[in-house]
Amino acid sequence: MDFIVTLQCKDQPGIVHAMTTVVLACEGNITQNQQFTDHDTNTFVMRTHVETTQTLNQARATISSALAHLNPSLTFRSTDVRKRALIMVTKESHCLRELLYLQELDEMPIDIVGVISNHEVLRPLVESHGLLFTYIDVNTQNKDAAEAQLLSIIDKEHVDFIVLARYMQILSENFCEQLQGRIINIHHSFLPGFKGAKPYHQAHERGVKVIGATAHFVTPHLDEGPIIAQDVAHVTHAATPEDLIAIGRDIERRVLSQAVKYFAEDRIFIVGARTVVF
Repeated sequence: MDFIVTLQCKDQPGIVHAMTTVVLACEGNITQNQQFTDHDTNTFVMRTHVETTQTLNQARATISSALAHLNPSLTFRSTDVRKRALIMVTKESHCLRELLYLQELDEMPIDIVGVISNHEVLRPLVESHGLLFTYIDVNTQNKDAAEAQLLSIIDKEHVDFIVLARYMQILSENFCEQLQGRIINIHHSFLPGFKGAKPYHQAHERGVKVIGATAHFVTPHLDEGPIIAQDVAHVTHAATPEDLIAIGRDIERRVLSQAVKYFAEDRIFIVGARTVVF
């Protein structure tokens, strides 16, 4: 069988040697290995793809025991097992459509367990793909109850992570803390000075020359979570607000899907306030 093991710990001598030694003890072979040391935090991270004749439980027990002296954070996932994703949307469909399209092509290694929305607009699209659509009304009076319902769904469906595919509601601090490192959002990051409504119209008025998007982890601090993926496009004075919106949508859907794929393949490590992405 094949599996991915990730390791994160304080940087110290002998980590790679310890991993290669224990993989051999598991009757295993390393087919791919990536590692990085963040000197600012003295943190070592490593992603290792292993082939072995043992079961995942056997390999997990052996590796965890042998590496215990490093005091590491370890994860194990069989490459046959896909992470379960819950997608949240409001009215815009471009990011959702991209994820659905890539999954249908078998280019997005996730299982979408359902789609949550605070509007009914995208129900026909979601149900046409044979997925469960759940409408959860959210307002200032019922926010706690709405998030409690959402947490119940996450628990019931064994959700590994949440994708905010243009979900236009702010999640509570408590909710973000409970799911730290498991919520991915998309943001028009290269317009940081244009807050509030119609950021692309504001950008047009200021004559911007670059627009872009950032996929990041959600934290209690709005749009300040560790960055996963980014991209930009150069524009000119000839671009209308509608042109900027169209270009922005294209960047947003590509960047979000890239971030989701990185997460699904165990390629992201949160180190301090930033990420290491293999």
